[in-house]
Amino acid sequence: MSAALQTAQAWLDEGREVVLATVVETWGSSPVPAGGHLVIDDRGDFAGSVSGGCVEAEVIARAQDIIASGRPELLEFGVADETAWNAGLSCGGRIRVFARKLE
Repeated sequence: MSAALQTAQAWLDEGREVVLATVVETWGSSPVPAGGHLVIDDRGDFAGSVSGGCVEAEVIARAQDIIASGRPELLEFGVADETAWNAGLSCGGRIRVFARKLE
């Protein structure tokens, strides 16, 4: 089990609400391969990685909405996405991240 998944289990055991974000697809240049995990709790703490910089900041921000709604989201970042330009994916990379609340 990855360190991020171990952290998620520890947070769940403490009674925290937790979102698991997983890289499900990559195209071109991507700093984290498919299968990479980022876990985020209801306090805004996080562990692991799905990308870098602004992409992770956006995933962390969206995690709070997922905790509130309970609805999973498929997030996509790529060269046509303004967030991707800000995050440095303008070199041609594109990623999809599936984020869901753990129960």
